[in-house]
Amino acid sequence: MSSSLIPAFGAAGLAFGLTGVLFFGTSTGGKVKPLGWWWTLFLAMVAGASYKAAGTPFDLVSSLVNDMLGLFGDVVPGVTMAGIGLFLAGVILYKKLTTRQVAVIGIIFWYVASGAGGAFSLLAEKIDTIMQSFA
Repeated sequence: MSSSLIPAFGAAGLAFGLTGVLFFGTSTGGKVKPLGWWWTLFLAMVAGASYKAAGTPFDLVSSLVNDMLGLFGDVVPGVTMAGIGLFLAGVILYKKLTTRQVAVIGIIFWYVASGAGGAFSLLAEKIDTIMQSFA
């Protein structure tokens, strides 16, 4: 029997689990009411940072983002991960989205933002450190 109250998820387990919560929590039905906009965005933030911290095979998302960067780079030279993150933040904040759309774009946003460096990348590192301490 473990002495820890929190089971060992690991970053990959947390990313996978939160993705399930977001997928099922943004639909109607069930005993619990669907997630609100802010809870969805918060859980997507943690899930996206967890995807970044999890590494392989979750880094397949980075391949897609890098392919998008290459495509944008051909059309608009100089587009960076930070620029894509800012664009996605604008979409999340100013476009009328369903909570499921907020979840999907939110996960991608936080993944991109944590790959861009700065505070978001520190968040991904902290999640990785915390998840490793529970392992």
